[in-house]
Amino acid sequence: MTVRSARKMEERLLTPREIAKFRKTIYRYYNAHGRDLPWRRTRDPYCILVSEIMLQQTQVERVLQKYPLFVARFPDFKMLADAPLRDVLAAWQGMGYNRRATALKRIAEIVTQERDGNLCADLESLTTLPGIGYNTACAIMAFAFSEPVVFIETNIRTVFTHFFFPDSNEVRDNEIIALAGETVDRANPHAWYSALMDYGTMLKKKYGSINPRSAHYQKQSPFKGSDRQIRGMILKHLLANPGCSQPDIVQNVGIGAERLKQALRSLQAEGFVREKGGVYSIAD
Repeated sequence: MTVRSARKMEERLLTPREIAKFRKTIYRYYNAHGRDLPWRRTRDPYCILVSEIMLQQTQVERVLQKYPLFVARFPDFKMLADAPLRDVLAAWQGMGYNRRATALKRIAEIVTQERDGNLCADLESLTTLPGIGYNTACAIMAFAFSEPVVFIETNIRTVFTHFFFPDSNEVRDNEIIALAGETVDRANPHAWYSALMDYGTMLKKKYGSINPRSAHYQKQSPFKGSDRQIRGMILKHLLANPGCSQPDIVQNVGIGAERLKQALRSLQAEGFVREKGGVYSIAD
């Protein structure tokens, strides 16, 4: 199946028969090979939120290791809201992108203090929370509240590019969104999006990454030697060794003094680290 992007967006891009054939293909694979992921066994909005924040820029295999431990340590919004930041960051270690951990804790505080402990089943409301963009909010709506929202992420983009733009480069997301809106299973968005993501994972394993054919593709910068790696190393050291001076961190982490100063300034500005009398520790 191919779609001519020159067609007007207000026109239907697919016939009912094409939609049925596409869904059948996706569901057939999912019914035979769908992954049994722990966050798929629940509709608890808190657990879905945790999984979706974890899955941002992190492989499923790593999330599978951390998610059960995290929700066991912090089983609900109040427990996470009341926990010291040190404990949250310690539970997050190995996931990377530590801003997501602080965003999760801040969300828990907002939900607990301002929203009666309930995550609203409202797309606009979700996008006002820290660390939640449109796609993450849509995923929460689909998986926690069974709302037939329309969104794309890397695996979904892979599926639609593979099926409908097999010979195209520079495929735009608005072209994919139009097709996603026509094909979404409104009766069961939870199963549909799970199936799409699993099919996309299979395609990547079979053909390699298709996403460079997207007009929005950006190659990720190397992690080794990056500011993100340096910040993570500093946080890891401070979690294990509270109350360190700059010379101590330089010696134990193995980075230059000037780069350390820059990293510490950014970590302080973002609320990760505090300094008192030249001694640094995790902010609580």
